[in-house]
Amino acid sequence: MNAVNESVKSDATSDQASAQNSVEGQSQIQQDASNHILHPFVDNHALKNKGARIMSKADGVYVWDDQGKRYLDAFAGLWCVNLGYGRKELIDAASKQMATLPYYNLFFNTSTPPTVQLAKAIAEIAPEHMNNVFFTGSGSEANDTVFRMVRRYWDVKGQPTKKIIIGRHNGYHGSTVAGTSLGGMKPMHKQGDLPIQGIEHIRQPYWFDEGEDLSPDAFGLIAAKALEEKILEVGADNVAAFIAEPVQGAGGVIIPPATYWPEIQRITDKYNILLVVDEVICGFGRTGNWFGCDTFNIKADLMPIAKGLSSGYLPIGGVIISDRVAEVLKSEESGDFLHGFTYSGHPTCAAVALENIRILKDEKIIENIQQNTGPYLAEQLQTLADHPLVGEVRTLGMLGAIELVQDKATRKRYPGNGKVGSICRDHALDQGLILRATGDTMLLSPPLVITKEEIDSIIKATKIALDNTLKDMQ
Repeated sequence: MNAVNESVKSDATSDQASAQNSVEGQSQIQQDASNHILHPFVDNHALKNKGARIMSKADGVYVWDDQGKRYLDAFAGLWCVNLGYGRKELIDAASKQMATLPYYNLFFNTSTPPTVQLAKAIAEIAPEHMNNVFFTGSGSEANDTVFRMVRRYWDVKGQPTKKIIIGRHNGYHGSTVAGTSLGGMKPMHKQGDLPIQGIEHIRQPYWFDEGEDLSPDAFGLIAAKALEEKILEVGADNVAAFIAEPVQGAGGVIIPPATYWPEIQRITDKYNILLVVDEVICGFGRTGNWFGCDTFNIKADLMPIAKGLSSGYLPIGGVIISDRVAEVLKSEESGDFLHGFTYSGHPTCAAVALENIRILKDEKIIENIQQNTGPYLAEQLQTLADHPLVGEVRTLGMLGAIELVQDKATRKRYPGNGKVGSICRDHALDQGLILRATGDTMLLSPPLVITKEEIDSIIKATKIALDNTLKDMQ
Protein backbone atom coordinates (compact mmCIF):
# COMPACT_ATOMS: atom_id res chain seq x y z
CA MET A 1 0.00 0.00 0.00
CA ASN A 2 2.82 2.36 0.86
CA ALA A 3 4.46 1.60 -2.46
CA VAL A 4 1.23 2.50 -4.29
CA ASN A 5 0.89 5.75 -2.36
CA GLU A 6 4.50 6.63 -3.13
CA SER A 7 3.84 5.92 -6.82
CA VAL A 8 0.75 8.18 -6.84
CA LYS A 9 2.70 10.89 -5.02
CA SER A 10 5.53 10.58 -7.54
CA ASP A 11 3.09 10.83 -10.48
CA ALA A 12 1.47 13.92 -8.97
CA THR A 13 4.86 15.55 -8.47
CA SER A 14 5.76 14.73 -12.07
CA ASP A 15 2.49 16.24 -13.33
CA GLN A 16 3.10 19.42 -11.33
CA ALA A 17 6.60 19.67 -12.75
CA SER A 18 5.23 19.20 -16.26
CA ALA A 19 2.65 21.92 -15.69
CA GLN A 20 5.29 24.29 -14.39
CA ASN A 21 7.55 23.51 -17.33
CA SER A 22 4.83 23.80 -19.99
CA VAL A 23 5.08 26.60 -22.51
CA GLU A 24 2.02 28.32 -23.93
CA GLY A 25 1.27 27.25 -27.48
CA GLN A 26 3.14 23.97 -27.34
CA SER A 27 1.41 20.64 -27.83
CA GLN A 28 1.61 17.97 -25.16
CA ILE A 29 4.13 15.95 -27.13
CA GLN A 30 6.37 19.02 -27.51
CA GLN A 31 6.19 19.60 -23.78
CA ASP A 32 6.97 15.94 -23.12
CA ALA A 33 9.96 16.16 -25.46
CA SER A 34 11.24 19.24 -23.62
CA ASN A 35 10.72 17.62 -20.22
CA HIS A 36 12.25 14.25 -20.99
CA ILE A 37 14.74 14.48 -23.91
CA LEU A 38 18.14 16.11 -24.11
CA HIS A 39 18.47 16.62 -27.87
CA PRO A 40 21.84 16.37 -29.65
CA PHE A 41 23.69 19.41 -31.04
CA VAL A 42 21.20 22.00 -29.79
CA ASP A 43 20.76 24.59 -27.05
CA ASN A 44 18.29 22.57 -25.00
CA HIS A 45 17.23 25.60 -22.95
CA ALA A 46 16.25 27.51 -26.08
CA LEU A 47 14.55 24.42 -27.54
CA LYS A 48 12.49 23.99 -24.37
CA ASN A 49 10.99 27.43 -24.87
CA LYS A 50 10.53 27.00 -28.61
CA GLY A 51 9.36 23.39 -28.73
CA ALA A 52 10.73 20.64 -30.96
CA ARG A 53 9.32 20.10 -34.45
CA ILE A 54 7.59 16.73 -34.23
CA MET A 55 7.85 14.64 -37.38
CA SER A 56 5.11 12.03 -37.57
CA LYS A 57 5.23 10.31 -40.98
CA ALA A 58 7.18 10.11 -44.22
CA ASP A 59 6.96 8.83 -47.79
CA GLY A 60 9.37 9.11 -50.70
CA VAL A 61 11.30 12.37 -50.34
CA TYR A 62 8.69 13.96 -48.05
CA VAL A 63 8.12 14.10 -44.29
CA TRP A 64 5.13 15.48 -42.40
CA ASP A 65 5.03 17.10 -38.97
CA ASP A 66 2.30 16.41 -36.43
CA GLN A 67 0.40 19.50 -37.62
CA GLY A 68 0.07 18.00 -41.09
CA LYS A 69 2.62 20.26 -42.82
CA ARG A 70 4.60 18.55 -45.58
CA TYR A 71 8.34 19.13 -46.11
CA LEU A 72 10.57 18.06 -48.97
CA ASP A 73 13.51 16.54 -47.12
CA ALA A 74 16.43 17.84 -49.16
CA PHE A 75 18.80 16.55 -46.50
CA ALA A 76 17.72 12.88 -46.52
CA GLY A 77 17.27 12.81 -42.76
CA LEU A 78 20.90 13.23 -41.79
CA TRP A 79 22.66 12.48 -45.09
CA CYS A 80 21.35 8.92 -44.87
CA VAL A 81 17.89 8.15 -46.31
CA ASN A 82 19.33 7.31 -49.73
CA LEU A 83 16.36 5.24 -50.93
CA GLY A 84 13.78 7.64 -49.57
CA TYR A 85 11.11 6.88 -47.00
CA GLY A 86 8.59 4.05 -46.95
CA ARG A 87 10.46 1.40 -48.96
CA LYS A 88 8.41 -1.72 -48.27
CA GLU A 89 11.27 -4.02 -49.23
CA LEU A 90 13.41 -2.72 -46.37
CA ILE A 91 10.53 -2.99 -43.92
CA ASP A 92 9.82 -6.55 -45.02
CA ALA A 93 13.51 -7.49 -44.76
CA ALA A 94 13.55 -6.36 -41.14
CA SER A 95 10.30 -8.16 -40.32
CA LYS A 96 11.43 -11.41 -41.94
CA GLN A 97 14.75 -11.41 -40.14
CA MET A 98 13.17 -10.55 -36.78
CA ALA A 99 10.88 -13.55 -37.14
CA THR A 100 13.87 -15.82 -37.83
CA LEU A 101 16.76 -14.52 -35.73
CA PRO A 102 16.13 -11.01 -34.37
CA TYR A 103 19.52 -10.75 -32.69
CA TYR A 104 22.75 -12.54 -32.11
CA ASN A 105 26.28 -11.27 -31.63
CA LEU A 106 29.61 -11.77 -33.39
CA PHE A 107 31.48 -12.57 -30.18
CA PHE A 108 32.65 -16.05 -29.12
CA ASN A 109 33.61 -17.22 -32.65
CA THR A 110 30.06 -16.70 -33.97
CA SER A 111 28.51 -15.22 -37.13
CA THR A 112 24.99 -15.02 -38.58
CA PRO A 113 23.85 -15.56 -42.19
CA PRO A 114 22.76 -11.99 -43.03
CA THR A 115 25.92 -10.55 -41.52
CA VAL A 116 28.15 -12.84 -43.55
CA GLN A 117 26.12 -12.15 -46.70
CA LEU A 118 26.34 -8.39 -46.09
CA ALA A 119 30.11 -8.48 -45.64
CA LYS A 120 30.44 -10.34 -48.94
CA ALA A 121 28.07 -7.90 -50.70
CA ILE A 122 30.09 -4.91 -49.42
CA ALA A 123 33.33 -6.52 -50.59
CA GLU A 124 31.83 -6.95 -54.07
CA ILE A 125 31.07 -3.22 -54.46
CA ALA A 126 34.11 -1.90 -52.57
CA PRO A 127 37.41 -1.14 -54.34
CA GLU A 128 39.08 -4.34 -55.51
CA HIS A 129 41.76 -4.36 -52.81
CA MET A 130 39.22 -4.15 -49.95
CA ASN A 131 37.56 -7.44 -48.97
CA ASN A 132 36.94 -7.38 -45.22
CA VAL A 133 34.50 -5.52 -42.95
CA PHE A 134 34.43 -4.86 -39.21
CA PHE A 135 30.84 -4.04 -38.23
CA THR A 136 29.71 -1.33 -35.82
CA GLY A 137 26.45 0.36 -34.90
CA SER A 138 27.22 3.83 -36.31
CA GLY A 139 29.71 6.02 -38.10
CA SER A 140 31.05 7.36 -34.80
CA GLU A 141 31.70 3.79 -33.63
CA ALA A 142 33.35 3.08 -36.98
CA ASN A 143 35.84 5.88 -36.39
CA ASP A 144 36.48 4.73 -32.82
CA THR A 145 37.27 1.38 -34.43
CA VAL A 146 39.65 3.08 -36.87
CA PHE A 147 41.53 4.63 -33.95
CA ARG A 148 41.98 1.23 -32.30
CA MET A 149 42.62 -0.68 -35.53
CA VAL A 150 45.28 1.67 -36.88
CA ARG A 151 47.32 1.50 -33.70
CA ARG A 152 46.91 -2.26 -33.43
CA TYR A 153 48.10 -2.67 -37.03
CA TRP A 154 51.39 -0.89 -36.37
CA ASP A 155 51.89 -2.70 -33.06
CA VAL A 156 51.61 -6.06 -34.81
CA LYS A 157 53.94 -4.80 -37.56
CA GLY A 158 56.56 -4.14 -34.90
CA GLN A 159 56.41 -0.35 -35.23
CA PRO A 160 54.73 0.70 -31.97
CA THR A 161 55.91 4.32 -32.18
CA LYS A 162 53.56 4.91 -35.13
CA LYS A 163 50.60 6.16 -33.09
CA ILE A 164 49.79 9.70 -34.25
CA ILE A 165 46.73 10.09 -36.47
CA ILE A 166 46.45 13.29 -38.48
CA GLY A 167 43.03 14.74 -39.31
CA ARG A 168 41.81 18.04 -40.74
CA HIS A 169 40.51 21.22 -39.15
CA ASN A 170 36.74 21.38 -39.66
CA GLY A 171 36.61 17.68 -40.53
CA TYR A 172 33.89 15.57 -38.92
CA HIS A 173 34.26 11.95 -37.83
CA GLY A 174 31.51 11.57 -35.24
CA SER A 175 30.82 12.75 -31.70
CA THR A 176 32.31 10.02 -29.51
CA VAL A 177 35.54 10.87 -27.69
CA ALA A 178 37.77 9.35 -30.39
CA GLY A 179 35.50 10.51 -33.25
CA THR A 180 35.39 14.09 -31.98
CA SER A 181 39.15 14.06 -31.48
CA LEU A 182 39.82 12.77 -35.00
CA GLY A 183 37.53 15.48 -36.34
CA GLY A 184 38.59 19.10 -36.32
CA MET A 185 35.50 20.90 -35.01
CA LYS A 186 36.93 23.34 -32.45
CA PRO A 187 33.62 24.08 -30.66
CA MET A 188 33.28 20.32 -30.05
CA HIS A 189 36.87 20.12 -28.78
CA LYS A 190 36.15 22.80 -26.17
CA GLN A 191 33.57 20.54 -24.55
CA GLY A 192 35.52 17.75 -22.88
CA ASP A 193 39.16 18.89 -23.19
CA LEU A 194 39.63 17.29 -26.59
CA PRO A 195 41.32 16.13 -28.75
CA ILE A 196 42.84 13.22 -26.88
CA GLN A 197 46.58 12.65 -27.03
CA GLY A 198 48.11 11.44 -30.27
CA ILE A 199 45.94 13.33 -32.76
CA GLU A 200 47.08 16.27 -34.90
CA HIS A 201 45.23 18.43 -37.44
CA ILE A 202 46.11 20.23 -40.66
CA ARG A 203 44.30 22.78 -42.81
CA GLN A 204 41.24 21.86 -44.89
CA PRO A 205 40.98 22.13 -48.71
CA TYR A 206 38.30 24.87 -48.53
CA TRP A 207 39.13 27.11 -51.48
CA PHE A 208 36.11 29.40 -51.16
CA ASP A 209 36.96 30.43 -47.59
CA GLU A 210 40.74 30.04 -47.57
CA GLY A 211 41.99 30.14 -51.15
CA GLU A 212 42.27 33.92 -51.36
CA ASP A 213 43.77 34.85 -54.77
CA LEU A 214 45.08 31.37 -55.58
CA SER A 215 43.54 29.21 -58.27
CA PRO A 216 41.69 26.17 -56.90
CA ASP A 217 44.37 23.83 -58.29
CA ALA A 218 47.22 25.81 -56.72
CA PHE A 219 45.40 25.96 -53.41
CA GLY A 220 44.65 22.23 -53.53
CA LEU A 221 48.37 21.45 -53.69
CA ILE A 222 49.16 23.80 -50.80
CA ALA A 223 46.41 22.27 -48.64
CA ALA A 224 47.64 18.74 -49.39
CA LYS A 225 51.29 19.59 -48.73
CA ALA A 226 50.27 20.67 -45.23
CA LEU A 227 50.10 16.92 -44.53
CA GLU A 228 53.73 16.42 -45.53
CA GLU A 229 54.77 19.38 -43.39
CA LYS A 230 52.97 17.90 -40.36
CA ILE A 231 54.50 14.46 -40.93
CA LEU A 232 57.98 15.97 -41.01
CA GLU A 233 57.21 18.08 -37.94
CA VAL A 234 56.20 15.14 -35.72
CA GLY A 235 58.40 12.52 -37.42
CA ALA A 236 57.33 9.96 -40.00
CA ASP A 237 58.19 7.10 -37.62
CA ASN A 238 55.53 8.44 -35.24
CA VAL A 239 52.67 8.86 -37.74
CA ALA A 240 50.19 5.99 -38.08
CA ALA A 241 47.52 7.39 -40.42
CA PHE A 242 45.82 10.32 -42.08
CA ILE A 243 42.01 10.48 -41.92
CA ALA A 244 39.76 12.62 -44.11
CA GLU A 245 36.36 12.65 -45.79
CA PRO A 246 36.34 12.54 -49.62
CA VAL A 247 34.02 15.54 -49.40
CA GLN A 248 33.76 17.31 -46.04
CA GLY A 249 30.09 16.93 -45.20
CA ALA A 250 29.25 18.63 -41.92
CA GLY A 251 32.05 21.12 -42.56
CA GLY A 252 30.07 22.53 -45.49
CA VAL A 253 30.06 20.09 -48.45
CA ILE A 254 33.64 21.10 -49.18
CA ILE A 255 34.62 19.51 -52.49
CA PRO A 256 38.43 19.55 -52.72
CA PRO A 257 40.21 20.90 -55.80
CA ALA A 258 41.20 18.30 -58.39
CA THR A 259 44.86 18.49 -57.33
CA TYR A 260 44.21 17.65 -53.68
CA TRP A 261 43.62 13.90 -53.45
CA PRO A 262 46.41 12.82 -55.86
CA GLU A 263 48.90 14.76 -53.75
CA ILE A 264 47.52 13.29 -50.50
CA GLN A 265 47.88 9.81 -52.00
CA ARG A 266 51.48 10.53 -53.00
CA ILE A 267 52.36 11.73 -49.50
CA THR A 268 50.77 8.83 -47.62
CA ASP A 269 52.48 6.35 -49.93
CA LYS A 270 55.85 8.10 -49.62
CA TYR A 271 55.86 8.11 -45.81
CA ASN A 272 54.22 4.70 -45.35
CA ILE A 273 51.20 5.83 -43.35
CA LEU A 274 47.70 4.39 -43.56
CA LEU A 275 45.12 6.38 -45.51
CA VAL A 276 41.70 6.40 -43.84
CA VAL A 277 38.94 7.73 -46.11
CA ASP A 278 35.77 8.39 -44.11
CA GLU A 279 32.90 7.26 -46.36
CA VAL A 280 30.15 7.61 -43.72
CA ILE A 281 28.43 10.34 -45.77
CA CYS A 282 29.86 9.74 -49.24
CA GLY A 283 29.42 5.97 -49.36
CA PHE A 284 26.64 4.08 -51.15
CA GLY A 285 26.00 6.46 -54.01
CA ARG A 286 26.10 9.95 -52.56
CA THR A 287 28.88 11.23 -54.85
CA GLY A 288 27.52 9.49 -57.95
CA ASN A 289 29.63 6.37 -57.44
CA TRP A 290 29.46 3.60 -54.88
CA PHE A 291 32.11 5.39 -52.83
CA GLY A 292 33.89 8.72 -52.74
CA CYS A 293 37.11 6.77 -53.27
CA ASP A 294 35.76 5.77 -56.69
CA THR A 295 34.90 9.37 -57.52
CA PHE A 296 38.34 10.73 -56.60
CA ASN A 297 40.39 7.65 -57.53
CA ILE A 298 41.71 7.21 -53.99
CA LYS A 299 43.29 3.96 -52.80
CA ALA A 300 42.33 3.79 -49.11
CA ASP A 301 43.54 1.42 -46.41
CA LEU A 302 40.42 1.82 -44.26
CA MET A 303 36.95 3.16 -45.11
CA PRO A 304 34.49 3.89 -42.28
CA ILE A 305 30.87 3.46 -43.45
CA ALA A 306 27.34 3.94 -42.05
CA LYS A 307 24.34 6.16 -43.00
CA GLY A 308 23.54 5.09 -46.59
CA LEU A 309 24.47 1.49 -45.81
CA SER A 310 20.89 0.90 -44.62
CA SER A 311 19.39 4.17 -45.90
CA GLY A 312 19.02 5.04 -42.23
CA TYR A 313 16.24 2.49 -41.69
CA LEU A 314 18.22 0.75 -38.94
CA PRO A 315 21.49 1.76 -37.26
CA ILE A 316 24.52 0.01 -38.73
CA GLY A 317 28.06 0.99 -39.60
CA GLY A 318 31.45 -0.53 -40.14
CA VAL A 319 34.98 -0.22 -41.47
CA ILE A 320 35.91 -1.65 -44.87
CA ILE A 321 39.48 -2.92 -44.56
CA SER A 322 42.14 -3.26 -47.23
CA ASP A 323 43.74 -6.63 -47.80
CA ARG A 324 47.13 -5.47 -46.54
CA VAL A 325 45.65 -4.36 -43.21
CA ALA A 326 43.34 -7.39 -42.89
CA GLU A 327 46.23 -9.79 -43.46
CA VAL A 328 48.10 -8.29 -40.50
CA LEU A 329 45.05 -8.28 -38.21
CA LYS A 330 44.30 -11.91 -39.17
CA SER A 331 47.90 -13.04 -38.73
CA GLU A 332 49.08 -15.42 -36.03
CA GLU A 333 51.13 -12.60 -34.50
CA SER A 334 48.07 -10.39 -34.03
CA GLY A 335 46.16 -12.59 -31.60
CA ASP A 336 42.87 -11.27 -30.20
CA PHE A 337 41.70 -7.86 -31.38
CA LEU A 338 40.11 -6.72 -28.12
CA HIS A 339 37.46 -4.45 -29.58
CA GLY A 340 33.80 -4.73 -30.57
CA PHE A 341 30.22 -3.84 -29.75
CA THR A 342 27.10 -5.65 -28.60
CA TYR A 343 25.43 -4.73 -31.88
CA SER A 344 28.38 -5.36 -34.23
CA GLY A 345 26.83 -7.06 -37.25
CA HIS A 346 23.30 -7.07 -35.81
CA PRO A 347 21.47 -9.59 -38.05
CA THR A 348 18.29 -7.52 -38.52
CA CYS A 349 20.27 -4.40 -39.38
CA ALA A 350 22.43 -6.49 -41.71
CA ALA A 351 19.38 -7.92 -43.48
CA VAL A 352 18.05 -4.41 -44.14
CA ALA A 353 21.46 -3.20 -45.37
CA LEU A 354 21.74 -6.21 -47.68
CA GLU A 355 18.35 -5.42 -49.20
CA ASN A 356 19.33 -1.75 -49.47
CA ILE A 357 22.39 -2.68 -51.56
CA ARG A 358 20.28 -4.98 -53.73
CA ILE A 359 17.84 -2.17 -54.52
CA LEU A 360 20.65 0.27 -55.33
CA LYS A 361 22.01 -2.29 -57.79
CA ASP A 362 18.80 -3.61 -59.34
CA GLU A 363 17.18 -0.21 -59.83
CA LYS A 364 20.45 1.27 -61.15
CA ILE A 365 20.03 4.23 -58.83
CA ILE A 366 23.69 5.24 -58.88
CA GLU A 367 23.78 5.05 -62.69
CA ASN A 368 20.72 7.32 -62.76
CA ILE A 369 22.54 9.90 -60.64
CA GLN A 370 25.54 9.78 -62.99
CA GLN A 371 23.53 10.13 -66.18
CA ASN A 372 20.37 11.96 -65.18
CA THR A 373 19.54 13.52 -61.84
CA GLY A 374 23.09 14.44 -60.77
CA PRO A 375 23.80 16.64 -63.79
CA TYR A 376 20.26 18.06 -63.54
CA LEU A 377 20.72 19.02 -59.87
CA ALA A 378 24.04 20.70 -60.75
CA GLU A 379 22.49 22.58 -63.66
CA GLN A 380 19.47 23.79 -61.70
CA LEU A 381 21.42 24.79 -58.59
CA GLN A 382 23.72 26.81 -60.80
CA THR A 383 20.76 29.01 -61.76
CA LEU A 384 20.95 30.39 -58.21
CA ALA A 385 24.57 31.53 -58.63
CA ASP A 386 23.55 34.99 -59.88
CA HIS A 387 21.48 35.73 -56.77
CA PRO A 388 22.87 38.73 -54.85
CA LEU A 389 23.36 36.59 -51.73
CA VAL A 390 25.15 33.71 -53.42
CA GLY A 391 28.95 33.64 -53.60
CA GLU A 392 29.36 30.11 -54.95
CA VAL A 393 27.38 26.99 -55.79
CA ARG A 394 29.04 23.56 -55.48
CA THR A 395 27.64 20.17 -56.45
CA LEU A 396 28.80 16.59 -56.74
CA GLY A 397 26.39 13.72 -57.28
CA MET A 398 23.60 14.24 -54.74
CA LEU A 399 25.52 16.78 -52.68
CA GLY A 400 25.22 20.55 -52.94
CA ALA A 401 26.30 23.74 -51.19
CA ILE A 402 25.29 27.38 -51.58
CA GLU A 403 27.63 29.97 -50.05
CA LEU A 404 25.86 33.06 -48.69
CA VAL A 405 27.89 36.28 -48.79
CA GLN A 406 27.58 40.01 -48.28
CA ASP A 407 29.95 40.81 -51.16
CA LYS A 408 30.14 38.44 -54.13
CA ALA A 409 33.37 39.90 -55.55
CA THR A 410 35.43 39.57 -52.36
CA ARG A 411 33.57 36.53 -50.88
CA LYS A 412 33.09 38.61 -47.71
CA ARG A 413 30.61 37.14 -45.21
CA TYR A 414 27.93 38.96 -43.27
CA PRO A 415 28.77 39.58 -39.62
CA GLY A 416 27.01 37.33 -37.13
CA ASN A 417 28.78 33.95 -37.44
CA GLY A 418 26.10 31.96 -39.24
CA LYS A 419 23.13 34.25 -38.65
CA VAL A 420 22.29 34.53 -42.35
CA GLY A 421 22.37 30.78 -42.83
CA SER A 422 19.95 30.28 -39.94
CA ILE A 423 17.58 32.87 -41.37
CA CYS A 424 17.69 31.24 -44.81
CA ARG A 425 17.12 27.76 -43.31
CA ASP A 426 14.02 29.02 -41.49
CA HIS A 427 12.65 30.69 -44.63
CA ALA A 428 13.15 27.40 -46.45
CA LEU A 429 11.17 25.59 -43.74
CA ASP A 430 8.37 28.12 -44.25
CA GLN A 431 8.34 26.98 -47.88
CA GLY A 432 8.18 23.32 -46.87
CA LEU A 433 11.84 22.61 -47.64
CA ILE A 434 14.43 21.10 -45.30
CA LEU A 435 17.95 22.42 -45.91
CA ARG A 436 20.88 22.45 -43.51
CA ALA A 437 22.85 25.55 -42.59
CA THR A 438 26.51 25.18 -41.63
CA GLY A 439 27.45 28.70 -40.74
CA ASP A 440 26.39 30.74 -43.79
CA THR A 441 26.57 27.76 -46.14
CA MET A 442 23.31 26.08 -47.17
CA LEU A 443 23.70 22.34 -47.66
CA LEU A 444 21.72 19.82 -49.70
CA SER A 445 21.89 16.03 -49.59
CA PRO A 446 18.57 14.79 -51.01
CA PRO A 447 17.52 11.14 -51.26
CA LEU A 448 19.23 9.46 -54.21
CA VAL A 449 15.83 8.55 -55.64
CA ILE A 450 14.73 12.17 -56.08
CA THR A 451 13.14 13.04 -59.43
CA LYS A 452 13.73 16.03 -61.70
CA GLU A 453 10.32 17.42 -60.74
CA GLU A 454 11.23 17.22 -57.07
CA ILE A 455 14.57 18.90 -57.79
CA ASP A 456 12.58 21.70 -59.44
CA SER A 457 10.62 22.06 -56.19
CA ILE A 458 13.88 22.38 -54.24
CA ILE A 459 15.12 25.14 -56.54
CA LYS A 460 11.84 27.05 -56.43
CA ALA A 461 11.63 26.98 -52.63
CA THR A 462 15.33 27.81 -52.23
CA LYS A 463 14.97 30.85 -54.51
CA ILE A 464 12.08 32.16 -52.39
CA ALA A 465 14.09 31.52 -49.20
CA LEU A 466 17.07 33.43 -50.64
CA ASP A 467 14.85 36.34 -51.68
CA ASN A 468 13.25 36.56 -48.24
CA THR A 469 16.62 36.29 -46.52
CA LEU A 470 17.97 39.16 -48.64
CA LYS A 471 14.98 41.29 -47.65
CA ASP A 472 15.70 40.59 -43.99
CA MET A 473 19.38 41.53 -44.37
CA GLN A 474 18.48 44.76 -46.13
